[in-house]
Amino acid sequence: MKQEDKKMTTPIADFVRNYAGRDISRFHMPGHKGKPFLGCEPFDITEVYGADSLYEAEGMIAESEKNTAKLFGSACTLFSTEGSSQCIRAMLYLALLRRKPGVRSKIVAARNVHKAFVYAAALLDFDVIWLWPEEDTESICSCPVSLENLERVLKENQDSVVAVYVTSPDYLGGLEDIRSLAEVCHRNGTILEVDNAHGAYLHFLEPSQHPLDLGADICCDSAHKTLPVLTGGAYLHISKQAPVIFAEQAKYAMGLFGSTSPSYLILTSLDLCNRYLAENYRVRLRETIERREGCRKKLEDAGWRVCKSDPLKLTVEIPSGVSSEELTGRLHRQGVECEYADSDFLVFMLTPENTEEELEQLLNVLGENPFSYEEKKRLPFVHATSVMSIREAMFALPEKISTSQALGRICRIPTVSCPPAIPITVPGETIDEVALQLFAHYGINKLDVVQKQTNHAFLLSPTAVMENQRAEEMIDCVK
Repeated sequence: MKQEDKKMTTPIADFVRNYAGRDISRFHMPGHKGKPFLGCEPFDITEVYGADSLYEAEGMIAESEKNTAKLFGSACTLFSTEGSSQCIRAMLYLALLRRKPGVRSKIVAARNVHKAFVYAAALLDFDVIWLWPEEDTESICSCPVSLENLERVLKENQDSVVAVYVTSPDYLGGLEDIRSLAEVCHRNGTILEVDNAHGAYLHFLEPSQHPLDLGADICCDSAHKTLPVLTGGAYLHISKQAPVIFAEQAKYAMGLFGSTSPSYLILTSLDLCNRYLAENYRVRLRETIERREGCRKKLEDAGWRVCKSDPLKLTVEIPSGVSSEELTGRLHRQGVECEYADSDFLVFMLTPENTEEELEQLLNVLGENPFSYEEKKRLPFVHATSVMSIREAMFALPEKISTSQALGRICRIPTVSCPPAIPITVPGETIDEVALQLFAHYGINKLDVVQKQTNHAFLLSPTAVMENQRAEEMIDCVK
């Protein structure tokens, strides 16, 4: 019998339901006092007596997190109510605990990172060695990592690299070879971190395709993306082979970047999801994947190209002669909403909560494809020159300009199309002609750049600014 087949407790949900059902005068936050405006307010509580505290969990939250760790086979799993973005920052902080004294830390990362990674680089002040695809790709969402290239980079930077970081599945459903990447990392004395935001369900495939089961040391899952969890619910998983300090410092790392007012509605949904996963989820997941496969075949029979992807996505290539706006408009008017659309792809995300009728509706709305597929020009990645650190650029004085004025300027904040929030240029990089082509391709017309008079030759770092302020305060006190 699998661990998840055993009786699963739901301590958070039990407490919240009991509290909502009692006649209590609420002289505590939130301000609605449990009175229904949306309908969920009676269950929306704060850290009242007995409710535990997310970042110092010893009671019901700790019990629920332990249940989740057993389900996923991790050394420990922590809840996030602020999505994988919070977990990403915590993962990177933990990686930096491996740094060597006197050596500036570097993290090797596939270029298709979420912008949360870039923000973390600014906050934590580490350098990034980017891994690029070996050839041009169809989308900035995809960045297959070459094992040979990774091996070379790690050998060349063995004294400074504290972790390797990849995104898998990516936004289009592409999967990295996590098992092989983990072997390369461990052979070279480093760890593998995985942004698995789109793959919480992967552990429940047979066999598992979850990063932890394939050798990753630490990963984040956005539970809300593929499981029945409220938006913002996510997991930080630490593997049993990861450095012991990761589990010891994980709560601190999450609290460092998290709100002191985590949502108990989201915590309750994460707690209830444990029971959902422990019951017949594997069966329902298998049935959903079978329905998805049937839908894929019907779409291809109708003349649509469906890309290879993770088992819960349908990634449809947009043919020539029609725009994504036309296709998404048609879908919207007939009651179907996709997850993502750009000029090249439509992405549909499935879960067991999608019915057979909904899949039939999708097939009927798309119908027969009357358009042809012509050979599309593949997109280049921006191999831009970095002239400032990410931290320096993001703390520099801003200037908003149009893309027509951007050639040669320095990127200040990640320039993304959202979703999927993957940077075309990264803060500190000089914007070149390739970047301009990609901005045009993804419909980006405005950019945030470093002011011209603020160049890296005399830019004050945030630390220097604070030191100057402290010095001025001391002078004022003496006066």
